[in-house]
Amino acid sequence: MKIIDAHIHFSEIESFYDTAETLASIDYSQKGLLDEFVRSGVVAAVGMGVTETSAGGFPDTDALNPMLLDLKDPMPDNLFTCVGINPVTLHQESQCKALEESLQWDHVVGIKLYAGYYHYNVGDAIYDPVYDLARKYELPIVIHGGLTYSDHGLLKYSHPLSMEETFLKHRDITFMLCHLGDPWVMDTAALLEKNPNLYADLSGWIVGDSSKVYRLMGEQTYVDHFKRAIVFAEKYDRLVFGTDWPLVPLDAYIAFIKNLIPEAQWENVFYNNALEVFPKLKSWIESQSI
Repeated sequence: MKIIDAHIHFSEIESFYDTAETLASIDYSQKGLLDEFVRSGVVAAVGMGVTETSAGGFPDTDALNPMLLDLKDPMPDNLFTCVGINPVTLHQESQCKALEESLQWDHVVGIKLYAGYYHYNVGDAIYDPVYDLARKYELPIVIHGGLTYSDHGLLKYSHPLSMEETFLKHRDITFMLCHLGDPWVMDTAALLEKNPNLYADLSGWIVGDSSKVYRLMGEQTYVDHFKRAIVFAEKYDRLVFGTDWPLVPLDAYIAFIKNLIPEAQWENVFYNNALEVFPKLKSWIESQSI
């Protein structure tokens, strides 16, 4: 089965290196990523652009727009980018111009808002230029949802229900809410029910190595936390597979998500739905006859 990982990282972020080495036992490099692609049947991935100007600085208010994938290793040909937004510097004319230029690059397939990490509601006027550009270039907007990896985040801005008005206001834009808004997965399930322009990715539910993934797969209470929301929403056409690599190994996390999704829906969740969210990625896939 072909798989698209719609949520990974490939940036020089200190915490990614630390987690990859100490918790996930992952080689956080181009070679490590490509080796995992081959083992797991991943044919393409989407990296979420994020940068920090000093080690451990994310969420970095000094970061320039757009935030990109800046790992020192070369970026694989089958890795695409959702450019990250730092709203603090977005008001500068040069920043908006640089953002618009980046959206025309072939490998840029969407825009990423780090709700909660940056202390702005996604409906704040500060993001209006982003929505205008997403509309102009027909690109999706991916939004962090739920618990933040940094203790500097504010959860009131990353709660899924805080985003509802934005999904309604911009019906002509495709949104993807990350992590199913965990721990508020039932709230996200309700939003999927009533917002046809909303998708949700299933990434980032486990941080750790393969042994931790398989241990949690056997913890029925933990599994049911996600299963209940997935069954309630029954929107298998708008759930998108992602891992949050390098926070967890690809193959183990694929097994975890397969355990939650009916086999008849695997092709949609692991492959087809990502192509609906990211039209530019779909065009590349078709050009490669993958």
